[in-house]
Amino acid sequence: MCFLRTHRLRSCDISDGGCAVLSSALRSNPSHLRELDLSENNITESEMKQLSDLLEHPQCKLEKLGLRSCDISDRGCAVLSSALRLNPTHLRELDLSENKMNELGVKILSALLADPQFKLEKLGHRLRSCDISDEDYAVLSLALRSNPSLRELDLSGNNITESKLKKISPLLEHPQCKLQKLVERDYFSDGGCTVLSSALRSNPCLRELDLSENNFGDLGVKVISSLLADPQCKLEKLELRSCWIWDGGCADLSSALRSNPSLRELDLSGNNFGNAGVKQLSDLLADQQCKLEKLGLRSCNISDEACADLSSALRSNLSLRELGLSENKITDSGMKQLSDLLKHPQCKLEKLEIKSCYISNRGCADLSSALRSNPSHLRELDLSGNVITDLGIKQLSDLLEDPRCKLEKLGLRSCNISDGGCADLSSTLRSNLRELDLSENYFRDSGVKQLPHILEDPQCKLG
Repeated sequence: MCFLRTHRLRSCDISDGGCAVLSSALRSNPSHLRELDLSENNITESEMKQLSDLLEHPQCKLEKLGLRSCDISDRGCAVLSSALRLNPTHLRELDLSENKMNELGVKILSALLADPQFKLEKLGHRLRSCDISDEDYAVLSLALRSNPSLRELDLSGNNITESKLKKISPLLEHPQCKLQKLVERDYFSDGGCTVLSSALRSNPCLRELDLSENNFGDLGVKVISSLLADPQCKLEKLELRSCWIWDGGCADLSSALRSNPSLRELDLSGNNFGNAGVKQLSDLLADQQCKLEKLGLRSCNISDEACADLSSALRSNLSLRELGLSENKITDSGMKQLSDLLKHPQCKLEKLEIKSCYISNRGCADLSSALRSNPSHLRELDLSGNVITDLGIKQLSDLLEDPRCKLEKLGLRSCNISDGGCADLSSTLRSNLRELDLSENYFRDSGVKQLPHILEDPQCKLG
């Protein structure tokens, strides 16, 4: 008997006949399948009917269905909705992103969502780019207020305006709304932030908020910061990537998070606040009340000076576990500052990403020396896209040979490594390493020949 639980057939050019065969096969043994992803196939109304026959089956226990970018129209949505209404209790995640639904399709879906027997928890990535109008938002919001099981909602890519946010706000303000994750990557500005912040202040259940790729800048961040400062706010993860945030926005965020230190993850990548903004964040990190565990600062126009501020702050507060500094102007001097932090006997950093910076062999030497002094915590290190030659790889290889080194994942993509560097790494693959990325380097057959013998070694742990 087949016990398949996950079936992925994305972008497989499935035809009507293929859907019929698949549906028939799964109806013969439907009770084990939990995840089905048919995204990026051109599913016609006829094919949707075949799929619906499976979903209607009383023994179908499907929990996750992916139909992103399948050219599903309003009529297809009606067929799908009808099937789920007949067997509504199991599906928890539905992805209908980037389909051809318009107002009628959203109304059909909303009628399903309003059914109290339908327990959908994730509609995230799920209505992106479906051209939802202001009126559609009102209908959707009303439906979800009737059925408060939803935990994740993604409305990105629907040209969100302030008026649309006002339509969805009654859902967020509803006392029975248990939404824990909201994703709204679009192009709304300061006014939209005010509407959203006001609604979320009425609902303290939210734990994750992703407003990346919006255009609200420092003024919008000031509004979001006032929400974060509210002692009722229990937000744990905030993503504000590429939001035109400058130094002032960093100052507002830092001040708010000192008032309410519940946040555990903060991603500000792709903003141009530079060293002055990092100084504000460093002052926050130095506060003993700050419990931030993950910080993303990729492509923020920061340099070695910022590394010094971060290193100093994190020696005062050792809660941080993950730090992302890729695509910045960090040289060996900045790497030396970070290495001094890693030497700290109480440093608990487990993941460091510093891809596509300006680190050379000298930076590798400082890093390797630091990790030999305090080798037990770092699990993931990504130095891809830096100018590291075989000499730098030799430094890292010496580190990996240390039995106390617990590094499990190492990224060295596009680092000018040749056959000699590959040979040095091959001699260390009996370490704790689980993943090694050597893509886009310069070694040829002689370098690759070093690897098979090591991979055959029973002590090698590479996956």
